Amino acid sequence: MATDDGTNDAAHAALEAGEARARGAALLALHTGPGFVIPNAWDAGSARMLEQAGFPAIATTSAGIAWSCGVPDGGALEPDRMFERVAEIVRAVRVPVSADLEAGYGDTPDEVGRTVERAVRLGVAGANFEDAVGGRLLDLEDAVGRVAAARAAAPAGGFVLNARTDAYFTGTSADPFADTVERARRYVEAGADCVFVPGVNEEEDIRRLVEAIPAPLNIVAGLARNVIPAPRLFALGVQRVSIGGGLARAALGLVERAGRELAEHGTLGFLDGALGYAEVQRRFGG
Repeated sequence: MATDDGTNDAAHAALEAGEARARGAALLALHTGPGFVIPNAWDAGSARMLEQAGFPAIATTSAGIAWSCGVPDGGALEPDRMFERVAEIVRAVRVPVSADLEAGYGDTPDEVGRTVERAVRLGVAGANFEDAVGGRLLDLEDAVGRVAAARAAAPAGGFVLNARTDAYFTGTSADPFADTVERARRYVEAGADCVFVPGVNEEEDIRRLVEAIPAPLNIVAGLARNVIPAPRLFALGVQRVSIGGGLARAALGLVERAGRELAEHGTLGFLDGALGYAEVQRRFGG
């Protein structure tokens, strides 16, 4: 119970902040050891299942969260609903959680900084946000300012800032390799701990990016033509491998196939390999 001066409340808040910083430090440490896979969850249940599978950290997927709410990816879901889901994921697991903050939910660096402050208050251990809006890259100085504002809003060493650059992903850059390297270097100078490059598919490009970027490289596997398995990405020097909306797409694909089988044939073949009710209850503590 809190005292009149709020001492117990303050102590509880300090304890939670300390736990959040410890999770951030644990996530940061993963970027200095062997390469690691960080899968992307879209709700508390998927996060719990991934934690039980043995992953040392979990990321959220803005795409998967949006789809689970019945809307498309790309900013269609209100930030408040996105943050509600991120908070549920953080509370559901003990491992560090990195949040996908899309384009930062703000038009200016200050607004992006406030977005990161909000994420920190939820207890997330890190976050990424992209440097493209509406399919086009932001002005470089504006993008650098956003990274700097995010770094100022989040404790260094206790929050992993994973700066995403979309020079490959947007398809609008005349020289995506050169633009990616320039942006990555500037983001690292502004305080990024890691650089996230979606949309790069060629092994030689990935190897060159690893050599040119002075920070750990995050590649998303299973996006577009990139079906390079994690062990091969690690061999190329990639430090962090995420899956984006891949697991959510796989789950939705199963729902569609099961629905079609049931609607068209009335059969239940889709249940082959499904967890039993009692097992799911056990996994979730029921």
